[in-house]
Amino acid sequence: MAITAAMVKDLRDSTGAGMMDAKKALTETDGDMEAAVDWLRTKGLAKAAKKSGRTAAEGLVAVAVSGGKGVAVEVNSETDFVAKNAEFQAMVGQIAQAAIGVDTLDDLKAADLGGKSVEETVTAKIGTIGENMTLRRMASVNGDTVVSYVHNAATDGMGKIGVLVALKGDNEAFGKQVAMHVAAANPASLSEADLDPAVVEKEKQVQIDIARESGKPDAVIEKMIDGRMKKFMAEVTLLNQQFVINPDVTVGAAAKDAGVEVVGFIRLEVGEGIEKVKEDFAAEVAKAAQG
Repeated sequence: MAITAAMVKDLRDSTGAGMMDAKKALTETDGDMEAAVDWLRTKGLAKAAKKSGRTAAEGLVAVAVSGGKGVAVEVNSETDFVAKNAEFQAMVGQIAQAAIGVDTLDDLKAADLGGKSVEETVTAKIGTIGENMTLRRMASVNGDTVVSYVHNAATDGMGKIGVLVALKGDNEAFGKQVAMHVAAANPASLSEADLDPAVVEKEKQVQIDIARESGKPDAVIEKMIDGRMKKFMAEVTLLNQQFVINPDVTVGAAAKDAGVEVVGFIRLEVGEGIEKVKEDFAAEVAKAAQG
């Protein structure tokens, strides 16, 4: 596969590696970006391997809570101008409220919204606003107490990042602190038990390869791996992360002190995992002028 300058730049931006190292990593992995990141980590050349998908699509995430249930929905638009449009925001808020009464994205699309289904409402809004829109995701949590938080809010209950935290017990103030922590720390799962086994195995293999590069004996490598995997779990699982409010304790320990248990969370960020084709500004203006 031909390695382009754009591919090298993307890899450098995501890892902090040097240009020649990035190019070699892509060459060694036949242009596989994810494998190239792991190759750089194995060689100790990745300064900051960023695993999250790039946020490129626009739109809003809205959250709604009723009783012991919280929902978050993501509705995408082509531009940030539409995300700031009051008409678009009103629709997104109505969709979030409709999500309280359903369990799946398909059910939400079929749900009634003033005489039309949610899907029909979105389609009609495309016609009036003149920009493509998509109801992309929905997620929900349940608990004795469910707390919501929106980061970079565009208006009440919606913005670029929406978080829900479900607690066993009643401590809304603490739940709000945990929700803010989730927005900032972006944990991969609640606990080690909830973490995708494939993610764990992949990280373990990377750490094994890194350790072998050191040339140390197998017995030493085994101990190194155990320590590094414990550190990895502490970084990516919510209950084991250092609490941003008090870094001396973990989130799990802080919850115990607060008299509650964190039983679930949701974090949706606008455009996660969607890669948007980049155009220069002049090209965008010219395109818009052509209709």
